[in-house]
Amino acid sequence: MTCVRLTELAHGGGCGCKLAPSVLRELLADRARAMPFSQLLVGTESSDDAAVWQVDERTCVIATTDFFMPVVDDPYDFGRIAATNALSDVYAMGGKPIMALAILGMPLDKLDTGTVRRILEGGEAVCGEAGIPVAGGHSIDSVEPIYGLAAIGLCVPSEVRRNTGARAGDALILTKGIGVGVYSAAFKKQQLPEDAYAEMIASTTLLNRIGHELAKDDDVHAITDVTGFGLLGHALEMARGSGVRIRIDADSVPWLARAEALAQAGFITGASTRNWNSYRDGVTLDRALPDWRRQLLTDPQTSGGLLVACRADRADALRDAIEAAGYPRASIVGAVVEGDAGVTVA
Repeated sequence: MTCVRLTELAHGGGCGCKLAPSVLRELLADRARAMPFSQLLVGTESSDDAAVWQVDERTCVIATTDFFMPVVDDPYDFGRIAATNALSDVYAMGGKPIMALAILGMPLDKLDTGTVRRILEGGEAVCGEAGIPVAGGHSIDSVEPIYGLAAIGLCVPSEVRRNTGARAGDALILTKGIGVGVYSAAFKKQQLPEDAYAEMIASTTLLNRIGHELAKDDDVHAITDVTGFGLLGHALEMARGSGVRIRIDADSVPWLARAEALAQAGFITGASTRNWNSYRDGVTLDRALPDWRRQLLTDPQTSGGLLVACRADRADALRDAIEAAGYPRASIVGAVVEGDAGVTVA
């Protein structure tokens, strides 16, 4: 079988494949009010990262699924990135994964079984790092390659961290650098240097397990992971869910090493533009902000970091603890203030 690039078989890649936020809101309109269940602590009502079901006074089950098309060509790396991204939703809710199920769709007329096996092996390797099994799954023959996980986790009810708990006076911490979208755009055009590729893989395969530890701290009020809607989109979801104003300091946002240069060179994804068109009415930008910087703030992140709202006087200590836990780009990026629900970029 002729060797092909995985990314050539897909019309999009990674979390840039997500439906635009405006489309998703239309599809889910009024769904939350249609099916009330007292034990469903988190459903679709707040655009949160996973569903949470309270079993008893000591136990909550966290359930999520995430899958996408290739963002890289190496099948093992693709599997690792997709699995890391899927498990992130459990960590973002404050939980700890206990098992996963594989979701697989492959064009077997274009890819040999050895390539598909490497994708599965990559996913299993990440799950092994997280200390969980891939306990089963489902596969189909599809037009484009698709891989991901359905992930199940546990937490205690007091440690559930939603994207709706941010409070005026909180500080905001971001645990990973921004720029995966522009990196992937450059990669698809074979313009991403090897060191930048290594940086992208290191970031996108870094498990967000710190979320489980942060949720044990009462001074951490809200957590969400930053993925396909970009930093501004997920910050806006937190602002609207919490009924607060979020201020992002653009100069404090951590970028991947070549993100700014690639953005200025025009390696912008279509998802970045769709994101901005979907939620621009909720965001106020500094007039001096260059357009390429705005495009980075809406850049879709595949397996991005966590956005954490915490008590301001604990922010420095928490940021230091996050960095020490293996997240070298962890940064304080803004604050939560009173005001109309939305995001301001200064």
